[in-house]
Amino acid sequence: MKRALFPKIIATLAFALGLASSTRAADGPWPVEKAAAWAKEHPWLVGCNYAPSTAINQLEMWQADTFDLATIDRELGWAESLGFNSLRVFLHHIPWEQDSDGFLKRIDQFLEVADRHHIGVMLVLFDGVWDPYPQAGKQPAPRRGLHNSGWVQSPGRVILAAPSRHDELKGYVTGVVSRFRNDRRVHAWDLFNEPDNPNKSSYGRLELPNKAEMALNLLRKAFGWARAASPDQPLTAGVWSGDFTKADKLSPINKFMLEQSDVISFHNYHELDALKRDVETLKRYRRPILCTEYMARPAGSRFDPLLAYLKSEGVGAYNWGFVDGKSQTIYPWDSWQKRYDGEPPVWFHDVFRTDGTPYDAKEVEYIRSVTGVGKKD
Repeated sequence: MKRALFPKIIATLAFALGLASSTRAADGPWPVEKAAAWAKEHPWLVGCNYAPSTAINQLEMWQADTFDLATIDRELGWAESLGFNSLRVFLHHIPWEQDSDGFLKRIDQFLEVADRHHIGVMLVLFDGVWDPYPQAGKQPAPRRGLHNSGWVQSPGRVILAAPSRHDELKGYVTGVVSRFRNDRRVHAWDLFNEPDNPNKSSYGRLELPNKAEMALNLLRKAFGWARAASPDQPLTAGVWSGDFTKADKLSPINKFMLEQSDVISFHNYHELDALKRDVETLKRYRRPILCTEYMARPAGSRFDPLLAYLKSEGVGAYNWGFVDGKSQTIYPWDSWQKRYDGEPPVWFHDVFRTDGTPYDAKEVEYIRSVTGVGKKD
């Protein structure tokens, strides 16, 4: 009897040890060598943060009645013509709650169109920027001359403020990541965009006073949920403010994001010297680096010379905005304080008008020269 049980005991112990090992692997970021191998398979990622011109926010992009695949197909053709090979795209938990199967199908359709244009996608799960009260259903019309007048946070203040409700989002994270965990069309998972952004210039009076603390609580869980799905793609969350130059100067949330990300990501809307400083600073993590937001023309953050510099360093480059549309990001951030009745003299973000005409033909020529596609109609 005891001899008969022995193999079963050994098998049980082996299973337990294997489970413990996989659990430990899920507790932290990829080994540096694995991140380097991913980078080798994905040489210089370049593209933009994308939402179709017909969507004011993530909900209008992904809800069934406003999902506009025809516009997406047309606009991704323009992205392909620039030599873009990757897009950063924001999801939202509400379409998952409305109809998870339909939502996953629409994501799959989006990835199919992007792949047809030889473009991969970084999917963003949560967002801490702009309106903290997202609502399902018909979205508001753009407010004239106002930058991102309708963009919404995910999950928003109501859920973020209640740690007891954070687990309501587990099904969304695990469901989406599990569905696309080994899909070659997905380049990476960006778990939380600017999670601690206080939105002082726009919705600051509506924000949580302890937003950074609550966002870090959710971010910790999101990393755990996503890692448990064992995706082939790397996880990241980008640092966007504060001093990155020394480890002892990092805020708790920046420290967590940098230490837990499989690949390092960051935002920089400044001139070349400031961008160089961030890149050189972040190299200390010995991981691939992605600049997931840049390019604000009046602030001195322009394609020329930033794009060539990022390519020379092998740093992924995702400018903010692509087609002037309902998000109205041709207007600057200060449009929340200053009225703009017409098109600004210098576009803040975006590259094309809705008819496919470049905002600046020379700028488009420059982008193509850096990406290597040359001139195309």
